[in-house]
Amino acid sequence: MVKEIERAGITIVQMANLVSIAKTVGANRIVPTVSIPHPLGDPNLSPADERKMRKYRVGVALQALETGVEEATIFEVKY
Repeated sequence: MVKEIERAGITIVQMANLVSIAKTVGANRIVPTVSIPHPLGDPNLSPADERKMRKYRVGVALQALETGVEEATIFEVKY
């Protein structure tokens, strides 16, 4: 699906915890997530810290949208 959306001319970022699978299916911009049940969050964090983490990861995804890539690129996340 990601590859078809890109082929239609729409830039897309795939946020995935299984980065190797995202790469295999042809995603060009990949942002790693935390886990399957909590892709952008961590229920062990305080609500304020979890919000910061979510905002940070969405920010990384937005930066990835602005970045030109020629092949599958995994964007680094700090936490």
